[in-house]
Amino acid sequence: MSDNYIYQQKIRLINYLKDAGFIKTKIVEEAISNVDRSIFVLPKYINESYEDKPLPIGYGQTISAPSIVAYMTELLELKEGDKILEIGTGSGYQTAILSYIVKEKGLVISIERIKELSETAYKNLEKLGLHKNVKLIVGDGSIGYEKEKPYDKILITAASPKIPNFVYDQLKNGGIAVMPIGSIEEQKLTILKKDDLGQINIRYDIGVIFVPLIGQNGFKLSNTQIN
Repeated sequence: MSDNYIYQQKIRLINYLKDAGFIKTKIVEEAISNVDRSIFVLPKYINESYEDKPLPIGYGQTISAPSIVAYMTELLELKEGDKILEIGTGSGYQTAILSYIVKEKGLVISIERIKELSETAYKNLEKLGLHKNVKLIVGDGSIGYEKEKPYDKILITAASPKIPNFVYDQLKNGGIAVMPIGSIEEQKLTILKKDDLGQINIRYDIGVIFVPLIGQNGFKLSNTQIN
């Protein structure tokens, strides 16, 4: 696949995401434009890198469709310097978008339960120089990461049956958390905002389908189709 082909496909996708309202701000447009999604997909899917659909990345996991990545990123209202907790590193594409936006003044802590995916994600981030403000952890993302709390933003990219308890505790006052909540089959994108006094507001948004969050406060491995 030529560089020119990638460029043309990327421009077409970005124009679609803007026209459809998934991209609303310049900073998200810039991140989607500058983070090469083809680096984060398996070689056999490289020609589909800039199609708006999820793609398998191995181990029963997927890289989310660009429209969902852009939309969830917009909902987080990110700023340079934010400290973010991401649950579900996958191949690192969403992690890279977060890293690009918060810059080196910020920090992205991303938890992945599958060691091989976490290792691949680091290599992918390194290729783009977006690893310097990222800390990758292998573990149970359903319990968050207590050591670095509180977080300005929390992003969960796997489906949970309910809002995990750690979100309420580890999100700082004035923070935003975005996550898919529902059954294994379908979920609602859920936006939790904590105001400056610690009061919680929860809004349910569009329907989505994510792989399940496996762990203590998620789904149990025995109840899923994950291999």
